Amino acid sequence: MTDGSKDLTPEAKRALAEAEERRKVAEQVKMPKELGGRKGPEPVRYGDWEKKGIAIDF
Repeated sequence: MTDGSKDLTPEAKRALAEAEERRKVAEQVKMPKELGGRKGPEPVRYGDWEKKGIAIDF
């Protein structure tokens, strides 16, 4: 298998590096435990409110 990173433009390489940095920062963010909240994953984890698989953008 060949290394596909040689075929990437400098812009694409920069975008991948920025995405990796955002992932590292996101992993470091620890939200406090919510008391009396909804069960399951955070409903606004993707930037939109999500309930039962339906996203609502305010």
